[in-house]
Amino acid sequence: MHELAITQSLVDAIVERLGDARVTTVNLRIGKVSGVVPDAVRFCFDLVAEGTPVAGARLHIDVPSGEACCRGCGAVFAVDDLVLLCSCGSADVELRRGGELLISSVEVA
Repeated sequence: MHELAITQSLVDAIVERLGDARVTTVNLRIGKVSGVVPDAVRFCFDLVAEGTPVAGARLHIDVPSGEACCRGCGAVFAVDDLVLLCSCGSADVELRRGGELLISSVEVA
């Protein structure tokens, strides 16, 4: 379960940046095709935040859908899983959106 390590890294980054400031809300952006399971991050969040200034913070996760562009035919299409295939049959596609994994904002007391 790599989400535990990812969640630990997110909390560590927040604490490193904000020090002892008490965090009340953490807003994440985890794209649908990032390979990270938002529910697993939610499950791990309170565990890894315990004993840090992030403990007790609300966690909000935005999960944007994916969008890709076919390099063969130029079609732009929605993707909701890690199989990136254009309707023309080409697998030569560029992921434009949905692969994000970032801290979009943090609110402090």
